[in-house]
Amino acid sequence: MAEIPKDKLRDIYRKMVVTRAFDMKLTEIVAGGIPLTHHSALGQEATPITACALLRPDDYMMPYHRGWAWAIGKGMEPKRILAELMGKKTGSMGGHGGAHLADLEHRVMGRSGMQAAHIPIAAGLGLSIRMRKEDQVVVCMFGDGPPNIGEWHEGVNLAAIWHAPVIFLCESNGYAETTRRDHTMLIERISERAAAYGIPGVTIDGNDIFAIYETVRTAVDRARRGEGPTLIEAITYRWLGHHARDTEHYGGYRSKEEVDGWKEKCPIKRAREKLIGMGVLTPAEIEAMEREAKAIAEEAERYAKESPYPTREELPKLFGFKISLFPVKGRKASGAWWRAVAMVEE
Repeated sequence: MAEIPKDKLRDIYRKMVVTRAFDMKLTEIVAGGIPLTHHSALGQEATPITACALLRPDDYMMPYHRGWAWAIGKGMEPKRILAELMGKKTGSMGGHGGAHLADLEHRVMGRSGMQAAHIPIAAGLGLSIRMRKEDQVVVCMFGDGPPNIGEWHEGVNLAAIWHAPVIFLCESNGYAETTRRDHTMLIERISERAAAYGIPGVTIDGNDIFAIYETVRTAVDRARRGEGPTLIEAITYRWLGHHARDTEHYGGYRSKEEVDGWKEKCPIKRAREKLIGMGVLTPAEIEAMEREAKAIAEEAERYAKESPYPTREELPKLFGFKISLFPVKGRKASGAWWRAVAMVEE
């Protein structure tokens, strides 16, 4: 196993801490009554942050619905993420994308509204890289549900036959919303499906930054050499429900013992203990990172709440449509609750 540079390890840890603080802030905001689409990823910070640490600025991230570590890992600012979620004009898409945000400056492609719909898009991105004779890669993330959807099979198969430079990275937390994975698959591991497409498949500990780094690095190097995609299954666990309204995640469809047991496997705690032991970080440096992360989350909330909404006149500039906006009855007219009726201009 090759040595990971110390500055890289510090950056990975810092972004994991920022991600957790931001996730907790979003959970707090939703609990306070502001309507946001937020699927918490508390407990799953290690895999996306570490994977992004291996990407260049011109590499692509094809994200999915869970969490925001892939965005923070790729360089997006939490305050602009939150502004976009609130439909504000200071967001990464000017308030037009909401939860389905993108940031082309950081090569973060649009967040799909349908499970597995982004898998063929990732294959297409990989094909475009090959056609341009470049050495960029695409990291495509998903959870336990998409591998049982037709678009997933189509996309992975296309990527395989095209030798597309795509790393298919599954954050396998054991559930597709509220359904246990072993209720929908007879195979032991999602990575076993790679054999059907003739590509490498590997299962790793998704809470171990060192295992993630080494495995993703191998896959990225392979993709850059033109040898095609890899399927990586990172075993991890979300501490909270599928979304903010999921009240059955603790003692319902998941036992309290199961959830509490996984909290003991906290990826940030594991990384902290390891990095202190290696002399990469000191307790004082870690405390400073935690203070910084909290300040970033607080600033994101202030920035987003104080930012203006796009005007009626500004909305058509992005779409080329005439837009009429009507706040949903009983709700404040926020970006998350506008109903847009679009008529294509002749």
